[in-house]
Parts: sequence; structure tokens; C-alpha cells
Amino acid sequence: MKFQKLAFCTASVLMLSVFSAVAGAASKDVDGNGAVNGKDASALLSALVQKSELTAACDVNADSAVNAFDLASLKQTLLQDAMNSGESVTADYAATAQYTKLIGRTWRDADITWLVQSGSAAEFVVTGTSATLTIAGDGCVYSDEKYRPRYAVLVDGEVLIDEVMSVEEKEIELFSGTTARSATVRVIHLSEANNGAVGVKNLSVTSVAKNPVVPTEKKDLQIEFIGDSITCAYGVEGESQYEAFSTATENFMKSYAYLTAEKLGADYSAVAYSGHGVVSGYTTGDINTDSLVPDVYEYVGKIGNYQQPWDFEANPNDVVVINLGTNDSSYLTNDFENRSPEFVAAYTDFLQLVREKNPDAYIICTVGTMGCEDVYPLIEQAIVDYQAINPDTRITSYLSATQSMNDGLGSDWHPSLKTQQNSAYVLADKICEVLGLESDKVGLDAVADATYDVDINTENGANAAFFVGYDKSFWINLSMGGTSASDVEAYLCNFALYAGEYQLEFDYTSTVDVTVPFAVQHKDTPDTSYFSDTISATSESQHYTGTFTIAAADENSELLFSLGGMDYFNITLSNIKLIKLS
Repeated sequence: MKFQKLAFCTASVLMLSVFSAVAGAASKDVDGNGAVNGKDASALLSALVQKSELTAACDVNADSAVNAFDLASLKQTLLQDAMNSGESVTADYAATAQYTKLIGRTWRDADITWLVQSGSAAEFVVTGTSATLTIAGDGCVYSDEKYRPRYAVLVDGEVLIDEVMSVEEKEIELFSGTTARSATVRVIHLSEANNGAVGVKNLSVTSVAKNPVVPTEKKDLQIEFIGDSITCAYGVEGESQYEAFSTATENFMKSYAYLTAEKLGADYSAVAYSGHGVVSGYTTGDINTDSLVPDVYEYVGKIGNYQQPWDFEANPNDVVVINLGTNDSSYLTNDFENRSPEFVAAYTDFLQLVREKNPDAYIICTVGTMGCEDVYPLIEQAIVDYQAINPDTRITSYLSATQSMNDGLGSDWHPSLKTQQNSAYVLADKICEVLGLESDKVGLDAVADATYDVDINTENGANAAFFVGYDKSFWINLSMGGTSASDVEAYLCNFALYAGEYQLEFDYTSTVDVTVPFAVQHKDTPDTSYFSDTISATSESQHYTGTFTIAAADENSELLFSLGGMDYFNITLSNIKLIKLS
């Protein structure tokens, strides 16, 4: 397939350069047999990929160029001709695997397919002059409006409807008219399984097409996400951390899980419940065993009739991401030393269960988005304990970056869209790493794990002290600045840059007015500068942003601030980020 796409692109360029020799009156009878039919589409495609001769008849849309737009125009003509010449039939289609691609954990009950978990969806391509979808609601439509299930319907990637389900049944017109249309439709559950499901009951289509409704193609990569409210995208659309929860602000399409799958071109499944943990759900004291993910992992859902066994064999995963431990922290923190072994043992058992149900998948464990960094070493220990009795090399872990106030906060102090997106960039890179795929590194902070240090030229009389805070704020106190700016140099090092565009940003403040030059460069050869600039620091906090492009990768880069030449002042550099843009 990749070769065909490459040939197509190459052919398009060549055709544009030679078209003047064949330009003429447009005709949709490409093969010259006196009729416009499917053979013309085949002939045009053959010419586009240079398997046959290019002729003037190939310019079916008469724009003096032969390219993919001609093929699209011809296909639309053939579709319209079929609609005009055939007998139009209105028929109903069920949301089953025969007609739809079912994404995530769903359950078929009687004549309704229930989208149970966060992000569960039904996706299909429908062809006809009109199409109407019937959606169903379960008993949760009678809950308080803040807790009713939220869903969306997308047509060709555009949101047609996005609302909380408040009725038992609703008809939604996807499109209608006299002109034939082929559209990709996705019905997706945006809120979480804790608050009910959304049902797809029926699709009514008027069409002359032989197969008016077909599933979209399955993708090559399947990822399962196991988590809590972070994975559910709890409060991602909340206006601030002070806004209380409602399903109207919970949108799985803005979750790191969905965004990771989108970035990698993967299908996905989620098992996520707010407030749930491994050994204890969220608590203000005693252990909470009513909210444990391991207890419900093997089911489609937790509540009501959705507690049906999930068919893991029929729905294999290539990668499983476990993002749990945040709620357990509320239990552990009251007696961390004595309760930690409980968590390690429970997590180890859960790894065993996940592996049993996903024998061939890579397992990636993480925690930390909302803090709880002290839980991460326990997860590492659980992996060690698990591997001591299981020769399993397809399991790894990483500590998620903690959300920043600068990136905003959602309802009840939950991650914002910015934080969710940042998490997706990091996770996508981790998945590429375990699968042996090349990562584009886009969205990653190159200096996230950089080393902070200061070089002081004492021979020129310089003297300074520095401190790196828990939030990686870089504080430098100069008592003697030496004779030049290079006599005191604060730097970040031990990071790599890759070919592409980067954005450097940071905040800065100083006890005196001072001009500070800085540069991004190769560490061992400072003359190799990729980007340089100056800031004028004052007692008022300021923010710097600059962009630059690097042509080739550099595994040994540094960000250097030249601070020498002035005595007796403090300067603070904070929120330092070096983000790859492209």
C-alpha cells in the first residue's frame, strides 16, 4: 500500500509536467468505449499510477491537470448515475459487526448495541440519498442531568450532534436530499461507564447501492487503556479546578488515550472508572474495596446488565496501557510504609490477570499525571515481583509528568486538554519505542529529563551558588560575576534534538536589571549554535518564547545561559520547555 501511494504521488507530479501535450476537451469516457462506466475509473487509475498511457480524456474535470481530483469527480458521476438509474430502496441496518466497526467494549442486547465504556463507538460508511440513525438511552437518562451519559455523532469527521442522552430513544438525520452521498459516520460514547451507556438501535438508509452500509477498515494497531478519571477525561472541558463534575465536561475525545490512538493511527479500547484503584478506590481514610478496577476488568462494564464477560480472544490487543494508582494514593498516604506492600501485591496480581487476558501484548504501566509520584516506585517493584515468577520481557513503565498550573486545570483539579495532549505525545513515543517504530518526537519536551548545572570560572574571580526546585525552577545566586558573561554559565544538558522545528519557552525574573545571552548548541562544540537570543531580566516576571529549526539530529545538546560579568544578584529561570513542533 505504501508503494502504491508513492507511485500515485510521483505520477501526479509527472502528469502536471507533461499535461500540456495532451490537454483537450474533457470527457468522462476515459477508455473511449462510448459509455461512462466502472471501466473508465479503472482506466483512469491505471494512468494515474503510470501503468497505461496518459490521454486528454483523463482530465475528466477539465481543469488542465490530471490528478486525484479527476478520479474523485469520475467516481461521483458513477455514483450519481447509479442512484438515478437504479431503484431506490429504504432499508434498516443493525449496529452489528456485519455493518459497523465496533470500537471498545460494547454489548449487544436484543436489538440494541450498547456503547458501554469511555470512547466505545460504532463506525461505518453509509452510501445513499438519506440516512437516519436511531439512538437509545438506558435508565441513566432519568438521573440528575449532571450524570447522564454524553455522546457524539460525527459525519465525515465533523460533529453533527454532541449532547447528554436525556430520552429513551431519539432519531438523528445524518443527511438527506436527492444527490447521492457516501459518508463516514461515528457514534461515540464520550462519558464513562459509571454513568450509563449509549445505545445504537438502527440505521435507516435510502439507497440503490448494493452494500449501502459497510464497516470502516480495522487499523493495524490495537491499544487498550486501563485507568481512572484521568483516562475518562473527567472534567477536561471544565472552566476551572473549582467546577464540580458533570458528564457534560467529560469528553473521551480529549483524553490522552484517544489522542494517543489518533496520533498512532490505532484502534483502541478503554476500561476506565473515576475514583477506582488497584487496592483501594478514592478514600478519606479506610480502604475502599468497592471501587477496584481488577474486580471489573474482565467485564464489558460494571453497572447493571453490562456486567457481561468480555471476549478477549475475539478482541486481542497489541499494547495495554495501565494508568492506575492515583486513587490508591489516598489510601496509602495515611500509612504509606505499612500499606505499600498491599498495593505492590495487588498490582502484581493485576499484572498477572492482564497478561493472562492479553498473552501477546506489550504492557506499559504509568502514573503521575495528578501527582502521586511516591506510588511509582511501588509500581516498579510490582513489575520486578511479577517478572521474578514470570519470564516476561514485554512489560515496562514510566513516570508521567505532573500537570502544570500553566497548562490549566479541569473540573476538580483534573487534567486540562493541554495536559491530556502532552501526555498523549509522551505515551505515543513510549509505544513507538516498545514496538520498534520510529517516533516523530512531535510534542515532546526535549529538556524534560535534562541535567541542570552551573559552570563557574573561579580563576576570573567568579563565585555563585545554584538550586533546582522540585518544579525544576533554576535559581542562580551570583556573589561575584567575574570579568565576562561566560564566567558564570547556567545550563541544561544531556538531551537530544532531532531534525525539525522547536519552540523554546521559559519564565525569568532577576533581582537587578540584567541582559542575559543564551543559546541552544552542541555541548562539546559551542560554536555549533542552533539558536541564540538575549533576554532583559528585571524584578518583574516575564515569559520568553522563540522558535528555531534544526537540520540534523544532535544527541548531545545543551541550553546555555551566560550570566557572568555582574556581581550580587539572583536570577530565576522556570518552566523551561523545548517542545518539538514538527
